[in-house]
Amino acid sequence: MSDNKKPVRPKPSDVLNPGDIPKPSQTSEEKSQQLAVDTADITGDHIQVPTYFDVEEPDGEHKQLHHVKDAEEISDVIRQARTDEQGNRNWR
Repeated sequence: MSDNKKPVRPKPSDVLNPGDIPKPSQTSEEKSQQLAVDTADITGDHIQVPTYFDVEEPDGEHKQLHHVKDAEEISDVIRQARTDEQGNRNWR
């Protein structure tokens, strides 16, 4: 007797990492401590990826960008970073 059940397709809202889902009720402090990934990679190095990245805008405003929801904006911020001869990061 064979089992003719079809595979269950995951919901689009299902994610692999609990940190992938933004939680609006979190405080800034809770967000700054949350990790999306906290594991060893294949080489044995320990990898930690924050769920939120703290960013300072040119006008001095601080924002917390979610690593999935705000990935494009995080990439834009990284592209703006420049390093001088002493290794100091300068932002343009």
